[in-house]
Amino acid sequence: MSLEPSSFSHEPGDAGERVAPYARLTPECVLDALDSVLIPANRRTDGRMLALNSYENRVYQVGVEDGPPLVAKFYRPERWSDEAILEEHAFVAELAAREIPAVPALAFEGRTLHTYEGFRFALFERRGGRAPDLDRSDTLEWLGRFIGRIHAVGATEAYRARPAIDIETFGREPRAYLLEHGFVPRDLREAWQTVADLALEGVQAAFERAGTLRSLRLHGDCHPSNVLWTDAGPHFVDFDDSRMGPAIQDLWLLLPGDRAGASSALADLLAGYEDFCEFEPRELHLVEALRTLRLIHYSAWLARRWHDPAFPAAFPWFNTQRYWEERILELREQIGAMQEGPLWPV
Repeated sequence: MSLEPSSFSHEPGDAGERVAPYARLTPECVLDALDSVLIPANRRTDGRMLALNSYENRVYQVGVEDGPPLVAKFYRPERWSDEAILEEHAFVAELAAREIPAVPALAFEGRTLHTYEGFRFALFERRGGRAPDLDRSDTLEWLGRFIGRIHAVGATEAYRARPAIDIETFGREPRAYLLEHGFVPRDLREAWQTVADLALEGVQAAFERAGTLRSLRLHGDCHPSNVLWTDAGPHFVDFDDSRMGPAIQDLWLLLPGDRAGASSALADLLAGYEDFCEFEPRELHLVEALRTLRLIHYSAWLARRWHDPAFPAAFPWFNTQRYWEERILELREQIGAMQEGPLWPV
């Protein structure tokens, strides 16, 4: 799941390109785009193409003559600047150079970001794997070690073109967008607005309790689907949501939902993490606050993308009466969770 705001508007009457941003990205266009990069490198596609699960961008596994298949990512138009994409590429390349298992964009003629017919894209090696078994203490500790190594590199310098995870961009602005564009049903609008405001007050209080924290380059969306496991261990994929933020952002998404289980899993993660990077315990005040921001931002993400035909087809339950009733209950639960105090590893 991506968490990025978009510059696309929900307003009716947008140009066709905005309504269906990938309408021109036909299979022929994808293959021609890749050949425009591969042929100068004495390689070419063989016509095989498999669409991979992705809604924010378009991602394909593409066959290559006399070689293993590659993965091509076509970036959503207008989402990130070229500078922001290249910053992420550089960060992942730095991780890979230090033998941290991340998958960097491939360089062709010294470039990792390419353009064809108005679409920007990058190519990656295909890496397989399975979901990590997060019920195992040794798996969590192993993941913690590598996240610690990622953060040790992420702390060496800051992003300049990529923003940070904060209350404004992940909470207040998404709340305003949903209300201003009429996504919340009229009869639930007051209830949702009230509970969202109370939830954001709880988030603000949690950040104040945590105090000033170090901000570093993060994976940003380090949930289990973005970790592929093999017999050699984990490797991390899809740094598309990489931002500046507190270290706990890359840890809490790997925790189970129940508090006792989360405390135990957190202890295992930190046991590995602190082999390579010091963890500031005050960040534990932010676990439920960051979860709350993610929930609000996710609703706004779906709303911003509702003009893309892929979204109503994939998320038919969004924007129904039941959806917003459940979001109200969810935020009420988060208000209570933030009042319980910080999660501690045990």
